[in-house]
Amino acid sequence: MSTTPVTAPALPLSDDEVHRLRADFPILQTEVNGHPLAYLDSGATSQRPLAVLDAEREFATRYNSAVHRGAHTLAAEATELFEDARSTVAGFVGADDDEIVWTSNATEAINLVAYSLSNASLGRGGAAAEPVRLRAGDEIVTTEMEHHANLIPWQELAARTGATLRVVPLDDDGALRLDALAEHITERARIVAVTHVSNVLGVVNPIERIIARAREVGALVLLDACQSAPHLPLDVRALDVDFAVLSGHKMLGPSGIGALYGRRELLEIMPPFLTGGSMITTVTTTEAEYLPPPQRFEAGTQRVSQAIALAAAVDYLQAVGMPRIAAHEEKLGARLLAGLRDIDGVRVLGADIALPRVGLASFDITGIHSHDVGQFLDDRGIAVRVGHHCAQPLHRRLGVTSSTRASTYLYTTESEVDAVIDGVAATIDFFGARA
Repeated sequence: MSTTPVTAPALPLSDDEVHRLRADFPILQTEVNGHPLAYLDSGATSQRPLAVLDAEREFATRYNSAVHRGAHTLAAEATELFEDARSTVAGFVGADDDEIVWTSNATEAINLVAYSLSNASLGRGGAAAEPVRLRAGDEIVTTEMEHHANLIPWQELAARTGATLRVVPLDDDGALRLDALAEHITERARIVAVTHVSNVLGVVNPIERIIARAREVGALVLLDACQSAPHLPLDVRALDVDFAVLSGHKMLGPSGIGALYGRRELLEIMPPFLTGGSMITTVTTTEAEYLPPPQRFEAGTQRVSQAIALAAAVDYLQAVGMPRIAAHEEKLGARLLAGLRDIDGVRVLGADIALPRVGLASFDITGIHSHDVGQFLDDRGIAVRVGHHCAQPLHRRLGVTSSTRASTYLYTTESEVDAVIDGVAATIDFFGARA
């Protein structure tokens, strides 16, 4: 008989638990257009619990000071809190403290990597930077479903270095063409940048296969974890990625803070992107020597209160339990998908992709522009996202110019999901768009 332990699947949050959590979010107690706010736009920006709001306020009122600079008590306390926050975020994603670089957001984190590789390609970093140097004929690989933040920086890097940008295509349902991996991730590939969870389709991509192919050809891997870190357990070391990026405002934290995970051995050989104070050891009028990572990549005054608040958000998420959050969203996502698919005239993008998904769905209604859908739902107090969601190539591949996106989180209730479904049906009736 097998002695292998079996881990029971996590239980979704109960209705009572969700309602208790909602009490921690002041904005969820408000009304919009005379209706209780039903916030279904967490894929763009999540709401913040009191613990996060209080953490930032407490820093501002008790510890506010520049970090890593002063010899006075306040500076020492601020520095300790700042570095404790780094340790908290590192633990959340399975990294070491010195593998986490603070950035303003995930977009800056991706640009940091792209520009560092660009600087290495110009000869900066010396011989040590050879493993991250790109040349004409090398290839950068991304996919057709990426957020613009994980596409345009690579377009620019290709233009600066003479490398070729290759794009893994999608099938007609919107799923990545895994049968085309070998064709697009060739022996010339130097870096592969892929999203963990699509911000339009909500599907959890089979990144293990993509990473395995990248390893076969010796390419580096950057994971866009913006839509996975808030919703799923994440372990960058177990996934075997070289870089990963996340954004605080999507995971209960404040805006203006994000993080880059980078393998220590890579960060140590990468030249800096932004330069100036706080990231140097010795400076003359003609040259400078740089600190080891992560400080090498943290030029100037840092986002101290935001980093501390992000750590408070991580503590909150871990207290609830990421496996339970994932199970809750899986349940809500299935309810949302099923309800929308039952409405005549509604096409849910990626609905037929046989992959796990988070609690997010984007849809198109025949004959009604997404902006009109969003405005109609807003009149009912329902907040959703409309437009191309910074993913024009994906929308173009699926034959639509824009879509309406509803996205859930740990504080979303089943009744709110039902309100979206009912609101979409009412939208069609209002505009007379039924067949």
